[in-house]
Amino acid sequence: MTSLTLRLAAPLACAAALLAAAAPASAAERITTIPSPGPGPAASDVVTLLKQGPASADKVLVLMPGTSAGASYFKPVVDALLPKLPGWQVWSVDRRENTLKDTSVLKRAQEGKATGQELFDSYLGWIGKSDGPAHFTPAEAPYAKDWGMRVAVEDLRRVVKEARKGGRRVVLGGHSLGGTIATAYATWDFAGRAGAKDLSGLVYIDGGSGGRAPVTTAAARTQVAEIAGKPFLDLVGLNLPWAAGVFNAVGSTLALEEPDAPSILQAWPLLPKDLKPPVTATNLASYGYALDVDTGPDSLALVQAHLGSLATSGDPRGFVEGGLGTVTRIAGVFSGLPGMDGSSWYHPRRLSLDGSAVNNGRATPAQKVLGLRTTRGRDVKVPIYAFSTSLGRQRVLDGAKALAKQSGVPSRSVTLVDRTRTYAHIDPLSASPATNDFVRTVVPFLRKVR
Repeated sequence: MTSLTLRLAAPLACAAALLAAAAPASAAERITTIPSPGPGPAASDVVTLLKQGPASADKVLVLMPGTSAGASYFKPVVDALLPKLPGWQVWSVDRRENTLKDTSVLKRAQEGKATGQELFDSYLGWIGKSDGPAHFTPAEAPYAKDWGMRVAVEDLRRVVKEARKGGRRVVLGGHSLGGTIATAYATWDFAGRAGAKDLSGLVYIDGGSGGRAPVTTAAARTQVAEIAGKPFLDLVGLNLPWAAGVFNAVGSTLALEEPDAPSILQAWPLLPKDLKPPVTATNLASYGYALDVDTGPDSLALVQAHLGSLATSGDPRGFVEGGLGTVTRIAGVFSGLPGMDGSSWYHPRRLSLDGSAVNNGRATPAQKVLGLRTTRGRDVKVPIYAFSTSLGRQRVLDGAKALAKQSGVPSRSVTLVDRTRTYAHIDPLSASPATNDFVRTVVPFLRKVR
């Protein structure tokens, strides 16, 4: 057996076992999979769904996560939505790249069967001391260079077809890059038929397409060549593409499972200084400090929210809740469910590159280079909802308005919610249900679906 095979065997076997053993937490919440052939290991030829709500529902909201995110990060906001939406199910999509994760020790920690120290030692504590456990897929995994928009849309097509069975209405939504994927699906040319024909609405949560100049043909060719040798996004610059997702999975789980204990991550010499509180803090406070918009670094804008601040006293220092949500809520967003955390450890760079060429479904030369069929931007004749935060800003709203205008969607069928001054990127998912402006405004939109 080759070295590459040995390195792949553990995570893929673990992923397959977890998917096969997945059981519903309740009758209204379950994890299922849909077979979806594609490039790469056979164990990755699935789309995993977190289904919430009654199976008898006649409407389904399908939600696509963003960059470096997983399906379960929608769970807290979906828990707030469903009581207000009788007759609805919500299916949150875990893309195929999440089959590469080995969450076995994380799952044990989430279930209270492993300590926080064991969790940290397994995934991070070995760095700088050894070659590490066989938890991680090699950074050069060759098949991932092809995990772009075409593969994501084909996977999503199988989800939408499943959701439409029995005549159910389907609304497609996405957060961040997930919104771009939703636009790609809606504007995709499926043998002369726009993907939007399958849908009864679109929901953009600080994401979408349009509002920016599309990638050029030359830039697309250059990046495709670069991605061939380095297919995964490396957010922390350590040539460890899994690191950002693992940091978040470990930090969020420590915050939930051992909130009042001294922060294990803060005491780690290799944790970047801008993530460390200025005083000794608890696991919960340390996590809150890193992800709060006022104290976390700009480099974490993709995962930030309004949470509160460090307590003024205590040893270790705790956290004072005072934002739109709480540290416990945002930790729940990213820790997720046992065996299904809210982060993606391996984000395909090709997916982000292709997203920059979707162009709201208007044809460009770069689309041909990338093999995209996002050309039916005038055929998206469905109601549109868009919510913008301080990250997506006006371009999210402009993109939604442009899509509606070019398709002739009347203004009465377009809902635009501007929270660029008050909401950060994760706030729509983590804000407390009673005061969550996303929940408050998307519910009336969805209730109109017929």
